[in-house]
Amino acid sequence: MVKLAFIGFGEAGQAFAQGLELQPGIASAYDIKFNGGDAGDAVRAACERFNVDAASSPEGALTEADIVFCLVPTDQSVAGAEAGARHLKPGAIWLDGSSSSPGRKREAAAIVDASSGYYVDMAIMSPVHPQLHRSPVLLAGQEAEATLPRLEALGMNARLAGTQVGEASAIKMVRSVLIKGIEAVTTECMLAARRAGVEDAVLASLRRSDPDTDWAARSTYNIERMTTHGVRRAAELREVVATLDELGLPSRMAAATAEWEDQLGSLQLDLGEEDLFERLDLVLSRLQ
Repeated sequence: MVKLAFIGFGEAGQAFAQGLELQPGIASAYDIKFNGGDAGDAVRAACERFNVDAASSPEGALTEADIVFCLVPTDQSVAGAEAGARHLKPGAIWLDGSSSSPGRKREAAAIVDASSGYYVDMAIMSPVHPQLHRSPVLLAGQEAEATLPRLEALGMNARLAGTQVGEASAIKMVRSVLIKGIEAVTTECMLAARRAGVEDAVLASLRRSDPDTDWAARSTYNIERMTTHGVRRAAELREVVATLDELGLPSRMAAATAEWEDQLGSLQLDLGEEDLFERLDLVLSRLQ
């Protein structure tokens, strides 16, 4: 029976565990939040809810694990590898799903590959809700092809991205330049249109230019993504900046998008069922 471990048990780890419908005794988790505070209590409660044993240390989570999901916060892939690699059982697969630059992934890989485990670069290519463990992931590295059927056996939606560590991460990072950039520019456009009192005219103009896109719905969604997840997405974008720096390319657009995501996310707005104009008004009322 395959044993699983989670290093980092935040949104992604909990979503995977929920979708996998784990039986007791199959999986364990260690999260740095276990070290104390209300946040640790919440993560422990999630472990209990999804039949995951909460370990008091990385060693406790990893010693029996065959497959490890390293789902630590953005830019923490190296720290996660340093904390866990020496505790891996021989042949264990270390799936690094952190949103880190290719260079950082290669640093983590060197640490894991020097141990008894095998490193695989994993990029999660969509929000984990509502698809949970079926969220599409890309795999890269020398052990990626051998790992693919093991994840498929778990019901995961995985595809190969390449044989070199960093290839999966590069796809995710470079894609984010456009996806998060469009998100930020759309939000900036609609906020300006609302404040200028020309929102209907702007939407009408966009529909004429691109009739296949529901610009009101797209803008509503993009604003929600930025206000709800902006702080986390800004951290991911800083890894995008690192990726572009590694490639020797300008990163000014990604850097500006990170600042904008951070600003909107820091407003801590809880947007619910509001329509586009109500959302715009809420954001405008809080912007300095």
